[in-house]
Amino acid sequence: MVGPDRGRYAEKPAKLAADAAAAEAAGFTSLWVPQIPDDFDALTALTLMGQATDRVELGTAVLPIQSRHPIAMAQQALSTQAVCEGRLTLGIGPSHHWVVEDMLGLSYEKPARLVRHYLEVLNAAFAGPGPVDVENDSFRVHNPLDITDITPTPILLAALAPIMLKLAGELAGGTILWLADERAIGDHIAPSITKAAADAGRPEPRIVAGVPVTLCPNDQVDAAREWANKMLGHAEISPNYQRLLDRGDATDVGDILAAGDEEAVLTRLKRFKDAGVTDFSVRLIAFGKTLEERIASKERTLEFLASLCPEL
Repeated sequence: MVGPDRGRYAEKPAKLAADAAAAEAAGFTSLWVPQIPDDFDALTALTLMGQATDRVELGTAVLPIQSRHPIAMAQQALSTQAVCEGRLTLGIGPSHHWVVEDMLGLSYEKPARLVRHYLEVLNAAFAGPGPVDVENDSFRVHNPLDITDITPTPILLAALAPIMLKLAGELAGGTILWLADERAIGDHIAPSITKAAADAGRPEPRIVAGVPVTLCPNDQVDAAREWANKMLGHAEISPNYQRLLDRGDATDVGDILAAGDEEAVLTRLKRFKDAGVTDFSVRLIAFGKTLEERIASKERTLEFLASLCPEL
């Protein structure tokens, strides 16, 4: 996961490009950019990162759909795809009521229905070039679109509830997750989305797990979990995430943190793989009392995760 670090925005474009190039050189196979409400636009970030890399997959994790008409989303995604030379994966989702209603002032009524209608338009747009003619209860689209000659653009859906997982299996290439532990994935997510894809005659779906990771001494794991909750907590108050947490053993992001020494982190990540995860979007949590300690923690964790790419 690249991009959520705070800092001077005049310097952020160069930092995004440098971080992407360094991650590719280290051996990572995919880079994921989250769309944070008050941060850099994720597709713009991927455009910069696409110019700085040659091989690595570049994905959004994830873009909220309510703020962009599906044709506008398709135009920007396909334009970014051209820059990335076919390496873009578009992760989208319906976000949460506290973003859509409280921040944007838009309706959050029946988000699953909106997702279905949105995907109907987006899939038609990605299937071109040619006219996009889709009418449903949310959109009436009759729009030409001629920038789809690069490569098929995969779509991943942020899917937590059963109906959303069904949509992800039927109409997308898989799901990308946050706050899902091993039991939630193995007992709920993987069986539901895999069955939906099979019933629709689609390939086996990708299950991309967002997992925070900290490499640290084993006697510091509890402190690292507290730090992770301070850095990334509060999202669990969303009803969407709470229902997902109820299906697993975790109660907060600290419980999902893969923390400890090399053996402990690898063992935890393997448990995610055994549950059905096909890909990881790891969120580095630099841990330490001082800035120097946190920088060293980040570098150690990055180096170790890069060494796991061939295995995981």
